[in-house]
Amino acid sequence: MTTKRTLTPPPTLPTGERLLTIAEAAEVFNTSERFPRRLVAERRIRFVKLGRFVRIPESAAREFIANGLVEPLTASDVWRAA
Repeated sequence: MTTKRTLTPPPTLPTGERLLTIAEAAEVFNTSERFPRRLVAERRIRFVKLGRFVRIPESAAREFIANGLVEPLTASDVWRAA
């Protein structure tokens, strides 16, 4: 008895998606190059491997920033929490 394997196509990037180098991603994050390298190593951000090169989709960098956004508390939020 054999089982059929169905291959799912790999995820694709939207057409025209810009791929950032580590240096360009560091500029977007306004950090050193070490920070995006660590994000990639810890698999905390989506990235693309092109041979030995690593590229970060611009949308992934923007998503990472948006997910880290913390809204400020208002005075009513502070007093309600106490």
